[in-house]
Amino acid sequence: MVTAYAGLSGTFVVNGSPTKTQMVDGAGGHSQLAQIITAVIVVLVLQFLTTSLAYVPTAVLSAVVFLIGVELINVREMRRIYVERPWEFWVALTTTVVVVTWGVEQGIILAAVLSLLVHTRHGYRPRNVVLVTSSKGYWSTLPVSSLAQIVPGLTVYRFTHSMYYANSPLLSEQVLQLIDGARPPPHWFCIDAGAVDDLDYSAAETLRAIARTLKERGIRMVFAVLSDNVRQEMDRSELTTMVGEDAYYSTVGEVVSAYRERTDSP
Repeated sequence: MVTAYAGLSGTFVVNGSPTKTQMVDGAGGHSQLAQIITAVIVVLVLQFLTTSLAYVPTAVLSAVVFLIGVELINVREMRRIYVERPWEFWVALTTTVVVVTWGVEQGIILAAVLSLLVHTRHGYRPRNVVLVTSSKGYWSTLPVSSLAQIVPGLTVYRFTHSMYYANSPLLSEQVLQLIDGARPPPHWFCIDAGAVDDLDYSAAETLRAIARTLKERGIRMVFAVLSDNVRQEMDRSELTTMVGEDAYYSTVGEVVSAYRERTDSP
């Protein structure tokens, strides 16, 4: 009767059965009217056909539900997921196997856990880049391993994820790689933080260590494209005290202009 009330009130059942949903969809039902008709048919079957159905083997009923469930598996869509996002494909496939062999609730829980692990993996090894000037005068990106500079003496390092404990070692490793291997050695080091929306304690400690290292080597550390909340987190972490109030720029273009003014001035 829940489906009948849902149809009358213009809503859908929250805790519905996937196989029943597939049955209604396969029959062409796309409105609340289908819910009411389904409820009426169920009432009639329970009222008049219960005795007859009692003699139907359980295996037959299971086979009916199984065949309906098979229709829920979209092989073409799974193939597309595999081509576009292999990691998500394996999560979906593993979830499907667990649902079939173990249970729906266990499959849902596993899918949530695996999705979080995949997301953490992306955050653990973000695809950071350095900005360079193209042959046509535009800015483009190159891998960190290129050790490229946007102008001689100025390295712009774009971090493409929130900064937190999992990717802090990578942050430190790549910054040291850029200041040790770049030629000419950088006078300014800019972190483009446009993609950074959070900064935890571990990442702040890493940035403080980086700031001290750069200062010891005579390299100025600046930031570009910071959001307001990340700037506040840096203020609370005393990073602003270390790098100075004038180390924050709205755009990378402002950083380049300021660097050129400093280096061109006598």
